[in-house]
Amino acid sequence: MITAAEYGETSWELSVQVDQKVGDESMKFKLRVKGDLHIGGLMLKLVEKIKAPQDWSDHALWWEQRNCWLLKTHWTLDKYGIQADADLRYTPQHKPLLLQLPNMKTIKMMVCFSSVVFKAVVEICRILNIRRSEELSLLRPPDDPSKKKKKKDKNSSLDDIWDIDLLSGGPGGTGPMYSKTMTATYDPENGMPASATSLWFGENPLADSQPNLPPAELAKMYQQLSLVDKATNSAGWLDSSRSLMEQGIQDEDKILLRFKYNVFFDLNPKYDAVRITQLYEQARWSILLEEIDCTEEEMLMFASLQYHICKLTMSSEPLDHSNEPEIDEVEAALSNLEVTLEGGHTDRILEDITDIPELADSLRLFRPKRLTLRPYKEYWFVFKDTTISYYKNKEASIGEPIEQFHLRGCEVVPDVNVTDKKFGIKLLLPVADGMNEVYIRCDNETQYAKWKAACILASKGKTMAYSSYKSEVRNIQSFLQMKSLAPPPGQEAPDLDAMEMNAECFVSPRYAKKHKTKQLTARILEAHQNIAQLSLMEAKMRFIKAWQSLPEFGINYYIVRFKGSKKDEILGISYNRLIRIDMSSGLPMTTWRFANMKQWNVNWEIRQVTIEFDQNVSIAFSCLSCDCKVVHEFIGGYIFLSTRSKDQNETLDEDLFHKLTGGQE
Repeated sequence: MITAAEYGETSWELSVQVDQKVGDESMKFKLRVKGDLHIGGLMLKLVEKIKAPQDWSDHALWWEQRNCWLLKTHWTLDKYGIQADADLRYTPQHKPLLLQLPNMKTIKMMVCFSSVVFKAVVEICRILNIRRSEELSLLRPPDDPSKKKKKKDKNSSLDDIWDIDLLSGGPGGTGPMYSKTMTATYDPENGMPASATSLWFGENPLADSQPNLPPAELAKMYQQLSLVDKATNSAGWLDSSRSLMEQGIQDEDKILLRFKYNVFFDLNPKYDAVRITQLYEQARWSILLEEIDCTEEEMLMFASLQYHICKLTMSSEPLDHSNEPEIDEVEAALSNLEVTLEGGHTDRILEDITDIPELADSLRLFRPKRLTLRPYKEYWFVFKDTTISYYKNKEASIGEPIEQFHLRGCEVVPDVNVTDKKFGIKLLLPVADGMNEVYIRCDNETQYAKWKAACILASKGKTMAYSSYKSEVRNIQSFLQMKSLAPPPGQEAPDLDAMEMNAECFVSPRYAKKHKTKQLTARILEAHQNIAQLSLMEAKMRFIKAWQSLPEFGINYYIVRFKGSKKDEILGISYNRLIRIDMSSGLPMTTWRFANMKQWNVNWEIRQVTIEFDQNVSIAFSCLSCDCKVVHEFIGGYIFLSTRSKDQNETLDEDLFHKLTGGQE
């Protein structure tokens, strides 16, 4: 038996602060412990000493100095390296967080501060009923210079909280989980929909789009963003493989929930009312605050869709979802089975090598050079495989071309104004020292849609034999049709008094300043005539698709220094490529596609990312505007999302995500 003196030599006093519920003061306890005591035993000792009848199941130990949770309850104090100077907190794992949704509304929610962010987002999305949680993440709000001088007042931000019932059900927020087999259930006594049913089948405030803000309020939120500003904002993404608490997030801090990875898989109006609405809201705000560039014509198209959606949302009639296009699940399953038996995904069907379509047309070409005007010259163009060749005329096409453009890895940028009948394609072709600019001008919409679709596929290394070519052509044509400001034939000019809302609500403040309200109203109503027949869900889906069609869509910017370079540059990360951008001009210099990537790794000691591509191309850079983990996670995240398929029964391979995105620090 150990004597009291011997026991005193091997044990020590450990102080633990116990966090109580909000409003109660925290308590501090001193416990006499030994190094071989495990964490579970320490918590048991602590609860026995507190003697307060309370549910402690959500509490866990937090080690202040090491900035980590002690969640492995079977580990001993010695294994964790805890000694008498350790400052431990026994604190709830679920804490209140002010979460700003994509629709700019802030809700107060209990979120797990001890789970890694990836799991915390899964939990948040389950409560909010948003499918495909892997596409979203949490972002720190950008610093507002105007508020830096003022003292942070949490009570002022609490006034703006959107009061909605999330049916969170307890500290873990075990709200109704989405299921494809879910059927509507009703209360047998009063016939009202059960809570889970009302959330999935309508009656969910998150599935309703928000009314547009008055122009004055919108102007306060608006600030012009340079590439450097965008890079600073993109640095705020939280690390998915660490917990909120480990990243310095405190109770009732404000955090933004946003769609991070711009590949929206299996968007289905039947199940995704909340997801589609929140995606529409994120797209709408990125247009209104000019976080993404668009032309004047595109701004009016987006304004007309917003006006239409506002009009339908505010109409007093209950929303009728019966008009929404129903997706026959049996038919979809049979179609998928047919594709599987044929051996492949519909958009990955291999080409029939014997019959690859070609395009041949008379188009105009311009190659910009310094000190020259922009005269377009007519040539005979032939598009074959992934290459464009041009000749002096049609007769000369049997001989050698004047020049050939190899489009694999190029950037395709629209140069279009439907009202002025201008249908141009700007090609940025990769060369050893950057990008060469080439402009091609088409005669009409049909010609433009065919050539642009072919260029987009060729930039990915695909030919027109791919099944996605026809759908790409159709998408481009419908996008052009929406941009047309001329009313459909046989329709009268719109009545300006018909718009009961201020037209300036639907465009960015900078654009609103350029035009008089009456002129803006007329142009929005003209554009609206082309989409007036759309249902609410169709209009939101059109808006999302149009947003995805913008050249800058889905690009996150970071300030980096490439190995061997003496100046800072911008790196753009998209869902399928990396873009090296000149910081002063904002023009792309080189593009590298993920499809050609062999491997990437991070040297955590010198914080440098190295990427190897096909044909012995290798790049290395260090990140200046953020930690290299943020960039590493974007690349790994997009690779992870490309592995998804509909036959996975919607279960996420979380281990694979962490393998691809987690650092080996």
